[in-house]
Amino acid sequence: MKRQFIYITLPVLLLVMTGCKKDFLDRQPLSQISPTTAFRSETELSLYVRSFYDRMLPNADNDDRGFSLYNEGIDNVIKNSLPVELTGNRTIPVSGGGWSWGELRNVNYFIQNHQRGGLDASITKKYLAVAKFFRAYFYFNMVARFGDVPWYGKVIEPNDTVSLQKPRDPRTLIMDSVLADIDFAIANAETSRKVAEVTKWTALALKSRICLFEGTFRRYHTEFSLPDADKFLNECVKASEDLITNGGYSIFKGSAQPYRDLFASYAVNPNEVLLARQYSSSLQLFHNVNYYTITPSYGKPGLEKKLVNSYLMADGSRFTDIDRYDTLPFAKETVSRDPRLAQTIRTPGYTRINSTVKRFPDFGATVTGYHVTKYVTGEADDSFTKSYNPLMIFRFAEVLLNLAEAKAELGTLQQSDIDKTIRLTRDRVGMPNLDMAAANASPDAYLAAQYKNVSGSNKGVILEIRRERRVEFVMENFRWNDLMRWKEGHLITQPFKGMYFNGIGKFDLDADGKADIWIYNGTKPTEPGLHYLKLGTEIELENGVNGGNVLINKNISKKFDETKDYLYPVPSGEIQLNPALKQNPNWK
Repeated sequence: MKRQFIYITLPVLLLVMTGCKKDFLDRQPLSQISPTTAFRSETELSLYVRSFYDRMLPNADNDDRGFSLYNEGIDNVIKNSLPVELTGNRTIPVSGGGWSWGELRNVNYFIQNHQRGGLDASITKKYLAVAKFFRAYFYFNMVARFGDVPWYGKVIEPNDTVSLQKPRDPRTLIMDSVLADIDFAIANAETSRKVAEVTKWTALALKSRICLFEGTFRRYHTEFSLPDADKFLNECVKASEDLITNGGYSIFKGSAQPYRDLFASYAVNPNEVLLARQYSSSLQLFHNVNYYTITPSYGKPGLEKKLVNSYLMADGSRFTDIDRYDTLPFAKETVSRDPRLAQTIRTPGYTRINSTVKRFPDFGATVTGYHVTKYVTGEADDSFTKSYNPLMIFRFAEVLLNLAEAKAELGTLQQSDIDKTIRLTRDRVGMPNLDMAAANASPDAYLAAQYKNVSGSNKGVILEIRRERRVEFVMENFRWNDLMRWKEGHLITQPFKGMYFNGIGKFDLDADGKADIWIYNGTKPTEPGLHYLKLGTEIELENGVNGGNVLINKNISKKFDETKDYLYPVPSGEIQLNPALKQNPNWK
């Protein structure tokens, strides 16, 4: 796929790094700017720093770190194949696997040399702030993936065997260094709001994300004996409150379907979006989300049943409190639900943007029947790599929910905090506000059965915040990190399910009085105008001809090893090069 930020950087500054870690860390940047004369103008500073954006921020594709902006595939969005993280088939790679250091080398080169051109610090400091933002971003992702990693705060010279052969530094040291970097970025980055560049507000959003992750990881993963969980949660609170109070951002509500339109618009909404990867038809910069949702080529993605069950009723009550909620047909289970459901998947009455044709879920494009529509634009963009709506990396809604969760975990959450956080994301679609006292008085048993590690007096409200987070951020690639930091990896081992059908036969999915699909067993019927699904080959039901939920990947076992799978393994080739690195616990 073609993708990058809307500005174009000099090709000579897009540094291509390949090879082992030693090669990554000791090579000079491949640039036509001489190391002895670099950074003599603000233009050179800007061009070098801008090269970080395209290479270090996520895009529409998965890379070897699992970074993606919509191509999610854990237990929110299900496909016809499973990633190795879900099957228990992860092995120790010889190389790669996310253990990549080339981009850090580029950032450190800038940090070490940004004043070489003799420019005044009043000019260089804002670019140094961006570089430290990216170093914090880099190390946060490395720690989330591997735990302890070596800290490199400078360019490593070829003869520096001490640095090249050093062991992994403790997670505590790394994360304190990350905090120092992101605090520098907050203090020195530009204060104007820019959706395509890092600013003070982007840095605050990143700090909010980092500190929520680290604080909750340390709180729930007692096996690592990591201190200062509350310190990170309090830092999350401070960063989030600073941005909320002083950033001037707000939740987009300016259309009939505001949640849908936030993601489907061709223009970035600067009131909610802090940083986005932008695309352009005129510049031939595209991604592939429309094609991804309408063809079988990308695994036929669909929402999983437990996520669909998690959407509240439109009046704020729990769908899972309804009698026999788990056997409701699709046309009934989607009635009077949180409007974000109908703005995320095809529900009865669904029409494409710029079309009046009503469409039902297409089992040719979704394995679960819950046919995703988030990010999807008009039919003109349906061809391969023809989508060009922007993809958000940081948005205000995340900071709101980060604040609510951090305070709930700290035990300092008040109803007034909910009123300025969760109420705003629900107000977007006309949902009632969360009542903290009611949630804690009667924790949702359906959610409690999933999130087994939640306890204490704030159990009910923490469960509700997790519900809100899952609904609001589906297809934004938060789910894996959320499950890892909450220590809820067991959830990915449960059977993945889709729509409920009471048996074989004809079914009306869009409630228009006419059958849309026919699930059959044996000889294929010949009645025209229906989508046929053969039981056992094109669709699986829990109880066969007697019906049940659609089962996906029925014959593929899912495994998660609680003793090792919360961290990824260090590549064996790296340990051979540097035996001081050591392997993560229980990876053999």
